Amino acid sequence: MDGFALKFAGALFAIMNPISNLPVFLSVTDGATRATQRQIALKLALYVGVMGTVFGIFGNAVLTIFGISVDDFRIAGGLVVLLLGLNMLSGQDHSAHYGTKDEKADYPDAAAVAFYPLTFPILMGPGTITTLIVFSGQAQSPADTLAYWLVFGVMVAGLAMVFWFAGDIGKRLTTTARVIMGRLMGMILAAIAVDMITTGLKVTLPGLAG
Repeated sequence: MDGFALKFAGALFAIMNPISNLPVFLSVTDGATRATQRQIALKLALYVGVMGTVFGIFGNAVLTIFGISVDDFRIAGGLVVLLLGLNMLSGQDHSAHYGTKDEKADYPDAAAVAFYPLTFPILMGPGTITTLIVFSGQAQSPADTLAYWLVFGVMVAGLAMVFWFAGDIGKRLTTTARVIMGRLMGMILAAIAVDMITTGLKVTLPGLAG
């Protein structure tokens, strides 16, 4: 796997990490039967796949409509991703992805949570959308484009699989393992965010490139 695919896979996994989000899935679907949880897992994967495909294909076109360059978006999006990474490092849930207290209080019943809040904003929040659009703009060759969609497809399949077996995995997932995973992904996400920001700044402010 080349550098582009590895970087994209690392960023996407760090943000959408099904292991770290498993407790959230179990909490939101608390009270639902195993069959209902699995229906939610499949619907969630479908929604994530559709939304991700739309942003991957049309994200850059939307930026153009608003007169925003990919590098401008890379800087702004990098700051959003950096905040998410820093929150993960400190063990906090960022409200942009997990919702405010008031939003959490208005979450629907377990059977109706596949799109809101699980798909949006938890899995397909600002950080994920930014990552999809930025890396879509960086795919300069057919090989990069193929790698982009393969990585995204594997991520969606991984989400479906983990949440399909959420009840079984949840019984074996210790708090320590979840914390370690969250901190590690936070560090990776912060590093990728810094790369997004510096790359965007070098283009918008050429003097910084030396």
